[in-house]
Amino acid sequence: MNINAENALFVLLLLAQTTVIGLLFYRRMWQTLPVFCVYCIWDVTSNVGVFLISRYYTGEFLPVLFAQTMIDAALLLGVLVELAWSVLRPLRGSLPRSSVWLVGILILVAGAAIWPFAALPGLAHSASKELLLCAQIQQTMSILRILFFLVLAGASQLLSIGWRDRELQIATGLGVFSIIALTVAVLQTHGATVSQFKILYRVEVAGYACCSLYWIFSFAQKVAERREFTPQMRSFLLAAAGATRTTRIAMTESRKDKSERDDR
Repeated sequence: MNINAENALFVLLLLAQTTVIGLLFYRRMWQTLPVFCVYCIWDVTSNVGVFLISRYYTGEFLPVLFAQTMIDAALLLGVLVELAWSVLRPLRGSLPRSSVWLVGILILVAGAAIWPFAALPGLAHSASKELLLCAQIQQTMSILRILFFLVLAGASQLLSIGWRDRELQIATGLGVFSIIALTVAVLQTHGATVSQFKILYRVEVAGYACCSLYWIFSFAQKVAERREFTPQMRSFLLAAAGATRTTRIAMTESRKDKSERDDR
């Protein structure tokens, strides 16, 4: 594949991403999933910026990559929290407002548990510390998205969601692309030649384009009416939320009592 074909592939990706953004606003999804909409706009903008910089800027590229990686990771964490909170929509009226923070903490804890296992050994002796950090952040987020997708898909019956629900559609696109990206990263760092490295990169771009096309197909259809949780699942989630609230109150009271004893 020559440079013109590679540019054509990149243009296809941008067209697909732009169409996804158009459908997000057409379906008014910015009202229910604003963080995901911001992420999609950021993704298009950053992809164009990185593509142009890598082609026409001969200076140090690493600071740009590091900044993009950090912003991308922060937005993706926000997307996962937003999706998880949206899945709980039928029950949110019965949950304390602080529950969304608990969801965010659980996702951060999962990411922290993944972090030590997300390093790419093949880069250890051939890359700078900054590049290694960027790669580890990217792989951590890829694994986290895959796990999120698998949990959401596996528990879809319990959570009363299906493939026509936006949350599962978005998680599927993110999860499938993450599987492709993770596979490409592992292959690239295990003895790939320069030509193989470029081919694998194109496979990753093509994979993201396919996931964007899947989103176009999904978002072009009307969203399914959200089903209520089963009584068993509703009771379980309310009990879990109640236990968390009780623990938080007990910890607050304990700190208050300790502060009063210290004042005396």
